[in-house]
Amino acid sequence: MIRARTLSVIVMLAAVAAAAQTAPKKVRIILVGDSTMQPKSGYGPGFCADMTADVECVNAARGGRSSKSYRVEGLWDKIMEQLKQNADYKATYVLIQFGHNDQPGKPERSTDLKTEFPANMKRYVEEVKSADAIPVLVTPLTRRQWNKDGTFNRSLEPWAEATREVAKETNATLLDLFAVSATAVEKMGSEEANTMAQAPPPPMPKEGEGTPAPPTDPNAPKFDYTHLGDKGSQYFGRMVADLLVKARPELKPYVKP
Repeated sequence: MIRARTLSVIVMLAAVAAAAQTAPKKVRIILVGDSTMQPKSGYGPGFCADMTADVECVNAARGGRSSKSYRVEGLWDKIMEQLKQNADYKATYVLIQFGHNDQPGKPERSTDLKTEFPANMKRYVEEVKSADAIPVLVTPLTRRQWNKDGTFNRSLEPWAEATREVAKETNATLLDLFAVSATAVEKMGSEEANTMAQAPPPPMPKEGEGTPAPPTDPNAPKFDYTHLGDKGSQYFGRMVADLLVKARPELKPYVKP
C-alpha cells in the first residue's frame, strides 16, 4: 500500500513537471521611464491592465528620473539583470520614455537636448538589442496645460522630436505618444483634461476672499497638469496599448480588445 502511494505521488509530480515544461511562455513587457509612466501617478497601471494574462507587465518607471539619472542611480543595471532571463519568455519588449526631467532647470537630471539626451536614448536601445530584447522608444506624454495666450502647451515637442530621430537612426520601434496625446488633450479642452489629474483643481477664490486653505492631509494627491489619476491612467494606458499594437502587430493577441 505504501509503495503504491509513493508511486502515485511520483507519477503526479512527474506530470506536474511535464506540464510546467510544456506550458507556453509569456511575453514580457518592461516599462522604463519617469512619473508619467510609473505606478500611482502615470499611465503604467492602465497600460498593464490592458494586457492579457499571457503578458508579464513589469513597471520599472520611477518618478523624477531622466535619461541620465535613471542610469546613474543604478536603476538601468537592474533592468539589464532582468534581461538575462529572456530565455524564460517568448519575447521581451522594453518601453523607454524620458523627456520631462531632461528639460532644463533640474539639477543632476537635466541633459543637453542636442547631444546628451539623444546619446542616452541611443545607448538604451543598443543595450536592449544586445540583450536579445526588443526596444520600443516612447515620446513623452504631453502636459495638459494651455499657455497664457490660449495656445496649447507643447514644450515637450523638442524631446519628442529627438526621440523620433533616435528611433529612425537605430531602427527601433517608436510610439509617438506625445503627438497622439497632445492632439487628444487639446481636442478635449481644459475642463475635461483636468479630470485626468490625481485630484480636482483647487477652487478659484471668490471675489473678496483669500487663497483657499491647503488640504489638511499633506500626503493627499495634488492637482497638476502632468501626473495622472485612475481615469488618466486608464485613458492614456489604453492609448499606449493601441499604439503598441499598431507598431508591433504580433502583440495584438496579448492586448485586451
